[in-house]
Amino acid sequence: MAAASNRTYRFTFGPWNISTGADPFGPPVRTEVAYADKIRQYKKLGFDGVQFHDDDVVPADLSPAETERGVAKIKKMLDDEGLFCEFLAPRLWEHPNTIDGGYTSNNPADRKYAIDRSKRTIDIARGLGCRDIVLWLAREGTYIREAKDPIASAQRILDAVNELLAYDSHIRILGEMKPNEPMDQAYLPTPGHFLALCYRAADPARVGVLIESAHSILAGLDPSDDMAYVLWHKKLWSVHLNDQNGLKYDQDKTFGSVDLRRAFNTVWVLERAGYDGCIGLDVKAMRTTKAEDQTKHLANSKAVFLRLVDVVRSLDAARVEQHRAGRDYEGLEMYILEKLMGK
Repeated sequence: MAAASNRTYRFTFGPWNISTGADPFGPPVRTEVAYADKIRQYKKLGFDGVQFHDDDVVPADLSPAETERGVAKIKKMLDDEGLFCEFLAPRLWEHPNTIDGGYTSNNPADRKYAIDRSKRTIDIARGLGCRDIVLWLAREGTYIREAKDPIASAQRILDAVNELLAYDSHIRILGEMKPNEPMDQAYLPTPGHFLALCYRAADPARVGVLIESAHSILAGLDPSDDMAYVLWHKKLWSVHLNDQNGLKYDQDKTFGSVDLRRAFNTVWVLERAGYDGCIGLDVKAMRTTKAEDQTKHLANSKAVFLRLVDVVRSLDAARVEQHRAGRDYEGLEMYILEKLMGK
């Protein structure tokens, strides 16, 4: 493990983070940015890699030959820009066949569609030189408890993970858990739930976790504690950093913009553990943001992270331990607050 002071971080985000500002209550407020122009923004903003959904790369209904050509085109685009693909995620929450869930649907044909599309996602990842497949189980849950058998649903998720592991012996599966939205009640709602499933998988060494700040907050948990626990298991393979203003819908606000101390603790945990995965962002520009400013939320999130890295590295470890040993938590709290205030 590299010393914290010598370690550098790699930063990624997905093209969906440069958006038109549409929401469930209103239409777009900015014009769509061309895909190639989004990719060209990465290096300008100081980012190293790209997160993709399968249909961010190629449409979901292309033939195998068309898919292969489309993937090759995107691979060349990434190579030309000096970027890498961090992960691929099958978008299983928008298709008509996944209205009742993908892996946990009561309809066998819908479950087959979800598995087949996930395997195609692996094919796309292979073409992009990427081994990590992220599963956000968006519709794997219920609106009413009685709609599905919860025990059978847990087994179906495990069966899906095992089938994907068997499809390609090189890939890793990362579960990205969220307690609600779009479903009222999600199966495996927290990182800890998916972590337990990891150890039931056919190849536990290839199943891990992606933690998103906002998802932990929505579950009433602290992201740094979630990350610390999964790091203890050596299963934290990616993160989505953002912020959240209360237990509302998933807001994906700029990292550190709501609770700077919570963000500080997230960075402190990652630094102390020697986390070597990507620092992924999943953040939205404010709806009122003008087109010329629509990447500021990305640049700002990265800047906050790096500033907090400096703060963490400036901590006097002996002083922290002295406060702990003396049970002087008031003194420790003030020490941290002074650091965050630049003193």
